[in-house]
Amino acid sequence: MFATLTTAIVAFGLAALVITIAGSQLARVADELSDRSGLGEALFGVFLLAGVTSLPDFAATLSAALDSRPDLAMSNIMGSMAANLVFLGIADMVYRKANLEHAAASPTILMLAALLIVLLTLPLMAVAMPALSLWGVHPVTPVIVAAYLSGLYLVRGTQQQPMWIPRHTRQTVPDQPTRHRHGKLSTAWFSFIALGAVTGGAGWILMDAAKVISDQAGLSESLVGGLLTALATSSPELVTTIAAIRQRALTLAVSNIFGTNCFNMLVVAAADAGYPGGSIYHAMAPVQMTWGLVGILMTAILLMGMLRRELYGIGRIGFESVLILAVYALALGIVMAAG
Repeated sequence: MFATLTTAIVAFGLAALVITIAGSQLARVADELSDRSGLGEALFGVFLLAGVTSLPDFAATLSAALDSRPDLAMSNIMGSMAANLVFLGIADMVYRKANLEHAAASPTILMLAALLIVLLTLPLMAVAMPALSLWGVHPVTPVIVAAYLSGLYLVRGTQQQPMWIPRHTRQTVPDQPTRHRHGKLSTAWFSFIALGAVTGGAGWILMDAAKVISDQAGLSESLVGGLLTALATSSPELVTTIAAIRQRALTLAVSNIFGTNCFNMLVVAAADAGYPGGSIYHAMAPVQMTWGLVGILMTAILLMGMLRRELYGIGRIGFESVLILAVYALALGIVMAAG
């Protein structure tokens, strides 16, 4: 699509800008729809907002997989999931009233974090298994889909009939409907769908530009996918999370991050199904699984933080936020050293 490196860089920047702008509007529309639809912030963040903010990742990863670029595809999606978790650490810095994991505590979010750990282990198991492929798909891929759907059932049950609730403190911000501007509900839904379509299209253009940058600039696909495209396609999550926090929709902000990462495991499954060379898990370089391991570690750290519910940390930043930022920095160093 792009003939020169300069054109590709300009297109990459414009696509990233479009994703960022559309993502900033998504948070406002999502907060309104979560209240007016009756789903609530947690379920809306998991079932709908997560899917929409994942569209750039889906488009970019599937584009790379169909083009037989397994390293670019998997480094993008795995790197995006790690970046999303870092965004929670950044969001904790933005929310100054208390530790974000303390203020947004809910059993639904804990269930999402546990589900993410389960889902992230499955591609790692696929790498350790023989390079099997049935009808072009590794046997672990349908297991990922089944585990995701089963996990959503558990999340929904946890939201509707929680068997325990976190202790309420003055800093706890529950999910409560807020006043929104009056207008047709159909208009809000149309805006939500349109913004999702824009971010998805921008994600596809962004990956096409990234391919040219990787080829003509001499950068490795692992580096381009894990850094450039991962951060660019994840920008809707950062923007919507920060915007939701400013609207005091804390449950929506946190559930969006964990819900997006869980949904991204369907993107991994789609990449394996779309890859024309058999199992994508065995076609990619082993360093790509560094992001998977890092994702498990970071999620576990955040899970401990949500259970500990530290009110304030050093500089009003929770210990879990400091740790995940340190882990991410270490992972970047490993990936860059690997080329």
